[in-house]
Amino acid sequence: MSQHEPGDCADFLEQIVYLLDNELDEADRSAVRMHLDACNPCLEKYDLQRTVKALVARSCSESAPAELRERVLLRIREVQVRITEG
Repeated sequence: MSQHEPGDCADFLEQIVYLLDNELDEADRSAVRMHLDACNPCLEKYDLQRTVKALVARSCSESAPAELRERVLLRIREVQVRITEG
């Protein structure tokens, strides 16, 4: 495993997002993966980004329970009434 200077990783850290979104061509994908294989700090950041992306995707596909939705809507109406009366 080779040692990387923090400045060497800047370009790869930017590319991680594109890798996760499948927006890199094969050559760039290979270069980023080779760097991740050799650079533990970047690999950890990649894993973190991948986990966050998965959590956000899962959260966006779930809907709130009906009781919570009703409470939120009631609260919004209360705030709207206060604003119009104020």
